[in-house]
Amino acid sequence: MSEKSEDTGTGRQSRGAAASVQSVDRAVSVLEILARHGDAGVTEIAEELGVHKSTAFRLLGVLEARGLVSQEQDRGKYYLGPGVLRLAGAAASRLDISQEGAPVCRELAEDAGETANIAVLDDDAAVNIMQARGSSSVTAQNWLGRRTPLHATSSGKALLAHQPKSVQESVLSRKLPRLTESTVISPAELRTELKSVVKTGFAVARDELELGLHAVAAPVRAHDGKVIGAISVSGPSYRLEDERLQEVAKRTMAAAQDLSRRMGYAY
Repeated sequence: MSEKSEDTGTGRQSRGAAASVQSVDRAVSVLEILARHGDAGVTEIAEELGVHKSTAFRLLGVLEARGLVSQEQDRGKYYLGPGVLRLAGAAASRLDISQEGAPVCRELAEDAGETANIAVLDDDAAVNIMQARGSSSVTAQNWLGRRTPLHATSSGKALLAHQPKSVQESVLSRKLPRLTESTVISPAELRTELKSVVKTGFAVARDELELGLHAVAAPVRAHDGKVIGAISVSGPSYRLEDERLQEVAKRTMAAAQDLSRRMGYAY
């Protein structure tokens, strides 16, 4: 075989490999499009991909054969199939919020310069399972493993706000302890605050657990959208006053979204 023939063969192999990679990339893009829209037709998918309808149709055919997409019989639109749930379930079973959250918690602490925590719901309390300290952290208090009340902490409110009404009422119907002068113990006020948490995407606690301690938290979601934890930033009230608290809230929500994506949730 001549050197020219060998070069030609190698070139064909390279082009074939590149085409295969492109097909895989497009197939993944199809799944992402359907995840965003819920369902979509061939024309719509082709336009988003920037390809001819015949190319989009071939990609959908392969994905449908694998059970990753299904087609509505009446409208002809495509949607994610049961195969995606099978893959998602297999991946989700291996995800652990403390493991996935460690780098996110550390990055948030460094970014905010304060103490960051990840908490999960444990009956009528929030339990901190991960902690990282930022450069400006002035306290050596260890929150790891500590159970904190849902009504008096930012993490607790972020968790409680996304629980079923029955769970919320079970907590609010009890006699809630007043830990400081700022602790909110009125069920009516707490219901209003929980609605605000859902609307704004974050919860705040100002001097409610301890005097001089402010905190902000945002919910963390699993692959199915269920809130499984909360990530928070806490620090002294003189550093986390209203203006900076709002700034830190944005960073905390971004960290919560990052961790939620790591847990398999698609925004």
